[in-house]
Amino acid sequence: MIDLSVASGFVIGLVFGVVGLLSGFCLMSSLRDLWTTSDTRKIRSYATALAVAILGTQILAGAGFVNIGTSIYLQPSFSAPLIFFGGLLFGLGMVLANGCASRALVLLGKGNLRSLVVITIIGITAQMTLKGLIAPARIAFLDWTKTAPTAVSAPALLTTMGLDDISARLIATLIASGALLIYAFSDKTFRRSYGQVAAGLIIGLLVVAGWAATGWFAADDFNPVPVASLTFVSPMADSVQYVMLSTGLTLNFGIALVAGVLAGSLTTATLTGRFEFEGYTSVTHTGRSIAGAAFMGIGGAMAYGCSIGQGLTGVSTLAMPSFIALAGILSGAAFAIHSKTRLLAFAFR
Repeated sequence: MIDLSVASGFVIGLVFGVVGLLSGFCLMSSLRDLWTTSDTRKIRSYATALAVAILGTQILAGAGFVNIGTSIYLQPSFSAPLIFFGGLLFGLGMVLANGCASRALVLLGKGNLRSLVVITIIGITAQMTLKGLIAPARIAFLDWTKTAPTAVSAPALLTTMGLDDISARLIATLIASGALLIYAFSDKTFRRSYGQVAAGLIIGLLVVAGWAATGWFAADDFNPVPVASLTFVSPMADSVQYVMLSTGLTLNFGIALVAGVLAGSLTTATLTGRFEFEGYTSVTHTGRSIAGAAFMGIGGAMAYGCSIGQGLTGVSTLAMPSFIALAGILSGAAFAIHSKTRLLAFAFR
């Protein structure tokens, strides 16, 4: 019998791979276009995806279909410094590697062999941070700095001001998704960029589909699976481990998601004539890519997610830690993109 969560993960990944390749959906390239050429189409596409993800996720949660409170994003205690620093490292890394974790998967499907190096290093360093050599230091810092605030999400924060749960969720959702949609569609150029509009809408719906798949559609009291959606750092770590030790492990939603993205990208690249092998152009190029991948693996593990895992999926829960992680990612990327140092300037040569 096919595990529904695994099958759902593969299908969701398949669609993400197709859309990601055709649209170039990626937070790093969105920020680069915004800050270096003032082209806002991709960042508005990302904003659209986030708005749809928030709206859909909160509808599922509010209707009682999915208990997002059991996800890693809404745990009762967390370390803000650890999450922010992890996000900062991830932001730096995605600029050095010239793409985030999800983008590396998409590009590998079209023959970019640099992405194979990036994915492998992300998987290894993430596993080192979660369970290996770096894990004791991470856990020690987590225990030293973690707090248990009264409210861990925006709706919960509103309830401390006297609002009931339903009103708090509704107000927080409408403010967040409404502001993002107004920003996205206030630009005429973006409104006419039908491909970018469609990409944002579809990616946002994929986040919602992930929650529905793991928290409702594939939910099984006898074989429970973690409630999750689109995220790539931890699944890459699991995928690398699965490739090495598959006889002692089982497939899960995240591993299937990674496989689906590769399959979707590869199929699309082949059918559209975009498949072409690419490699590194210099030792410097290789070095900064490896460094960026390591930063993403370590940082993503510390922040509990990447530019998709925290930036879209985490924020769709309106969790405070996810806003902190996204702030770290944006800060790291801003520093890297605007830095005048030689090392970081290489990222755009």
